[in-house]
Amino acid sequence: MARIALFSDYELSEGLKNQERKLIDEIGGIHPNSLLNAGIDVLVQQLETKYLIEPPELLEDQIHVDQNEAAIDVSRDPFRIIIDRSEPHYITGTQVSFIVPFKGEAVLFRYQPRSYSLSPPFAEVNANELVFKYSGLNPDPEKFKNDFQRELGQVKDYLRTIADQVGEFNASLKQKAEIKIEKRRQKLLQDQRLVASLGYPLKKREGLVTTYVVPNIKRKITTLVLPDSSKPYVPEPVLDIKEYEHILSVIKNMVLVMERSPKAFEKMHEEDLRQHFLVQLNGQYESQATGETFNFEGKTDILIRVNGKNIFIAECKFWHGEESFKEAINQLLGYASWRDSKTAIILFNRNKNLTPILAKIPETLKSHPNFVKILSTPSETCFRCILHHRDDKDRELILSILVFEVPK
Repeated sequence: MARIALFSDYELSEGLKNQERKLIDEIGGIHPNSLLNAGIDVLVQQLETKYLIEPPELLEDQIHVDQNEAAIDVSRDPFRIIIDRSEPHYITGTQVSFIVPFKGEAVLFRYQPRSYSLSPPFAEVNANELVFKYSGLNPDPEKFKNDFQRELGQVKDYLRTIADQVGEFNASLKQKAEIKIEKRRQKLLQDQRLVASLGYPLKKREGLVTTYVVPNIKRKITTLVLPDSSKPYVPEPVLDIKEYEHILSVIKNMVLVMERSPKAFEKMHEEDLRQHFLVQLNGQYESQATGETFNFEGKTDILIRVNGKNIFIAECKFWHGEESFKEAINQLLGYASWRDSKTAIILFNRNKNLTPILAKIPETLKSHPNFVKILSTPSETCFRCILHHRDDKDRELILSILVFEVPK
């Protein structure tokens, strides 16, 4: 491969813009069903991994040299008697190659960063090596070494600037993907709502399924629609996040009652405490909140169903340590069917010291194999995260952990 001037062919800023355009074009080219079906976090992670750029990093501890004979043109040497200087005149000399392995994107050696010199270094760029070549008829080892170290220093300066510029791009990639995906998802959903608002039936296409509407109940539930991840977009009733917060607030308010009347609750077990939550929830949801209801692989403590569809499931547990807490999460995941997306664990504490328990919960959540990410919460005794379903990493659910002191 020929020796070239490094960092001189293209502008890095334009290269990064082109990489961003490719990301945006790929998001725009995803089939609407696939985009609506996919979990946003999983999709963002895949795109981020695909479009992250790894700046070159020199492996200086692996530098080595090679030596061979080379034909050297001496036609411009004024101290040699050459009749025709218009043609090259070669004499065999010696060439020394300094070979510098690197990792990262080789193409970046051709990109000019925002800070550059008008006298760039020269080298051959192979798949994972830079080769600096120096030749002469009477080679001076010290000169070869000094020339190499000078050009190597220039390359390192360039790479530091490139690493900074590429690092800024990489750091912004996730947010840019999230914004673009969410914007397109909202556009697709808005288009569907537009068609629904026209008052006329949509032209039927193969595989089309009509939208399911949650029936009227005492407290109005705002529905979102989520599809089957492996089939054309099939709307399902899903609990809106505001309604989810309302259900959790009902539970929190019931705990205030317990705190104000500790004697009435001090001997109650999990099942007894659960019944008090169900009384309050059924007052809000017209007897659609049930306890110990069969769901998927077992019986969950609290389940709100609308016309046969699960919109909320929860488990009531006393704190018996981290392993017991992990078992409660696994139990809840076992109860959660593919369409269940809003869940909770109501965690009762009858120990005297609550602070160490609160410190253990986030770490226990993060160590779970189905963990995706932690979400912010307004209370120091409430924790929230996103988990993926046991058998489908593209399908996610929200889990809230509500921790309460119960009189002993």
